[in-house]
Parts: sequence; C-alpha cells; structure tokens
Amino acid sequence: MTSDGREGQPRATRSGEKAELRLRIGAARASRPSDPAGDDARTARALAACAGVPVVAAYVSRPGEPDTLALIEHLRQADVRVLLPVLRRAPDWAWYTGPDDLAPGPLGIAAPTGPPLGPEALGTAGWVWLPGLAGTPDGRRLGTGGGWYDRALAWSAAHARRGLLLFDEEVLPDVPTDSWDVPVHLVVTERRRIDAE
Repeated sequence: MTSDGREGQPRATRSGEKAELRLRIGAARASRPSDPAGDDARTARALAACAGVPVVAAYVSRPGEPDTLALIEHLRQADVRVLLPVLRRAPDWAWYTGPDDLAPGPLGIAAPTGPPLGPEALGTAGWVWLPGLAGTPDGRRLGTGGGWYDRALAWSAAHARRGLLLFDEEVLPDVPTDSWDVPVHLVVTERRRIDAE
C-alpha cells in the first residue's frame, strides 16, 4: 500500500475554514468607513426585492453590518408586518412595532419587546432576510456562527424567499458550507442584486 504522506495529518474542516473566513471578514467590517449612500442603495434594492410581501422576517443589524434599520422601518411604514428574532437558544420571533420598542438583547443585538410568538411564527413570512458574512452568486451563505438561523428556518414556509444583505466585496466565488447550511435565493449589496436561481 502506498502513502501520499497525509495519513494522520490534521485536515482542514469546514468549521475551521468558516472560522478563518469569519475572522477575516469581521476585521474588514471593523475598519470599514461609513457609507450612507451605499446603505441607501442596498435598502432600496432590498425593498424592491420583497415588494408586495405582507409579512417579512428580518433582523436588527449590529454596528459594522449592512444596515437593516432603515429597511425594517420602511417596511413597517408601508404596512408590512415585520418579524424580528428574539434571540434565545431556541428560535423565537416577535413583531416589530417601531424603533422605540427595541431593547438591548444578547450579543449587542436589539430585540423587539413585544410578546414572543414562538418559532412557528416564521411560517407566516413570505420573505426572510438573513444575516451573513459572505455569500456566493449561486446562493451559498456564510452565517455569523452558531446556527440559530439554520435551526429557525426549519419553521419557514416552503414558498418563502430568502435574501442576504452584504457589502459588495463579500460576494465571493466560494464559501465553506456544511450540509445544514440553508442557501438563499437572492444576494443584495450596495452595488447590485444577484438572483441565485
């Protein structure tokens, strides 16, 4: 039997590749200058993508992430019902009722203060905006880690569309994924909209 010299050698795992890419993108985001015009362009594309959907699930962005607050508020003002995550170990959701009804939550992520609706509430959404650090033109997504959204999406409606908001340089030819990573239908950046289908 011949050997290629790799037996017993540590091999890169998907989790290791993911962690490395998350660190790299996190560092780039931390040094990224503010871009209000880019945020406005991304928001406009996102609003156009989910236009006409009566219930949209979204998330409140953290500093350094592509802004979602304007998107969420525009949707609410257009009489769209917006679900936001209630971050606990098990997935949960609550209605967004306005910026004054957000409170600090785990990991520095603002959360709605209304009553939790349970994980099945996601089944009412026709569109789900997911957080992420990178994505590919064919819809593969590198999440922020922890798998909360991959677990939550088990409750989503079969017809629901999934979108990912990124900075343009975070659209990559390839990202490491595992079998449980749920792809998206659309990637939106400050420069473009990419339909993954």
